[in-house]
Amino acid sequence: MPKIILKPFRDFLHSEQIGGVILLFCVLISLLIANSNFGDKLENLLSYEMGFRNDHVQLHHSISLWINDGLMAIFFLLVGLEIKREMIEGELSSIKKATMPLFAALGGMLIPAGIFVLFNQHTPTSGGWGIPMATDIAFALGIMSLLGKRVPPSLIVFLAALAIADDLGAILVIAIFYTNQLHWDQLFYAAWVLALLLSFNFFGVKKLIFYIVPGLFLWYFIHHSGVHATIAGVLLALTIPTNANKITSPLEKLEHMIVRPVTFLIMPIFALANTNIRFESKMVDGLTSPLGLGILFGLALGKPLGITLFSWISVKLGLCTLPSKSNWKHIIGLGMLAGIGFTMSIFVSLLSFNDVAYQNGAKFCVLLASLIAGLCGYIFLQLVHKKKHSR
Repeated sequence: MPKIILKPFRDFLHSEQIGGVILLFCVLISLLIANSNFGDKLENLLSYEMGFRNDHVQLHHSISLWINDGLMAIFFLLVGLEIKREMIEGELSSIKKATMPLFAALGGMLIPAGIFVLFNQHTPTSGGWGIPMATDIAFALGIMSLLGKRVPPSLIVFLAALAIADDLGAILVIAIFYTNQLHWDQLFYAAWVLALLLSFNFFGVKKLIFYIVPGLFLWYFIHHSGVHATIAGVLLALTIPTNANKITSPLEKLEHMIVRPVTFLIMPIFALANTNIRFESKMVDGLTSPLGLGILFGLALGKPLGITLFSWISVKLGLCTLPSKSNWKHIIGLGMLAGIGFTMSIFVSLLSFNDVAYQNGAKFCVLLASLIAGLCGYIFLQLVHKKKHSR
C-alpha cells in the first residue's frame, strides 16, 4: 500500500489553527468595512468584471465569482488531497478507523438538514437545507487547539477526520443538489480531461505539471457545464499520485505547496469578500424566521445531537470504540465545535439563494450560530476537564 509521510498533516493542522485566528480577523475587517462609508466601494469592487472572452473562450467574470469559483477551487483541491491522504493512510484508511468519523459526520449532516427542513418546508428558503450541514475545519480545530492538554490528543485527530468526512459529504451535496442546468457537451469534454489525468496516474507519471495544466482545462469545462467549478479541484486531487516508498510523493508536494496559500491568502480573501454584511434592524427579526431558526437550531443544536447520536449508535453496534482517553462528554463538546459552519456554510448559502436578502440573512445567522457553537463547545470542554481533575 502507498505510504504517505505524516508531516504534511502536522503542517496542515498547525496552519489550520493559525488560519482560524486570521479568518476571524478578516471577518471583523469585512464587517467594519460593510458598515462604514466604504461599504458601497467594496461592493462595486467585488462586482467589477475582469478576464477575457472571444467566440470560443468565455473567461470574463466578476471579482466575486473569480473568488468563489476560482480561488475556492484551489481550496477544494486541498480538501480533496486531505481526503485522499486520509483514505490511504489516516483516520479513513480502514473500515475500523473510518467507521466512527463517518458515522459522526453522517449524523452531523442529516440531523441539521432535517431540522432546517422542519422549519423551512414549503417556504421560499427551503433550498437552503445544505447550509447547516457544513463544518469549518479551521475554526473548529483552532478553538480545540486553545484547549491544549485539557482535551485528549485523540479527540483532535477525531475532529479532523470528522471534518474531512464532513467536507466529503458537502462536496457530494454541492455536486448533486446545487447544480444548475447541465451542459452535457462541456461535461463530455471534462470527462475526457479527467480520463487523461487518470491515465497519467495509471502509467506512473509523477511530474505535477502534467496534472496542473489539464486541471485548468478541467476547471474550465466543469465551470461551463453547470456543475459548480469547485468540484474540479476535488476531482483533480483524486488523480494526484502517491508513492509506495518513503520518498515524498507528488500528493505531498502539492499539498505542501498550497496549504499555506490556501490558509493565509485564499480563505482570508473569501472571508473578506463574503462576510461584508451590512447590519439592518430587520436581520434581528430574521433570526425568528424559518431561515434563521433552521440555521441556528441546525448548527447549534443539530450538529452536537447528530454527531453524538450516530457515534453512540456506531459504538453500541460494536463497529468501533471511543477515541482513546475520551468519554461521551468529550464527544458532545466536539459536536458543539462541529457546529461552527462559518466559511463552508456561507459558501453553501451563496449557492442556495439568488436573492441577496436571503444570502445576507443566511450569512448573519451562520455567523451568530457559529459564535454560539464555538463558545458553547469551548466552555463545555473546559468544564469537562475541570470536573474530571477536581475528583
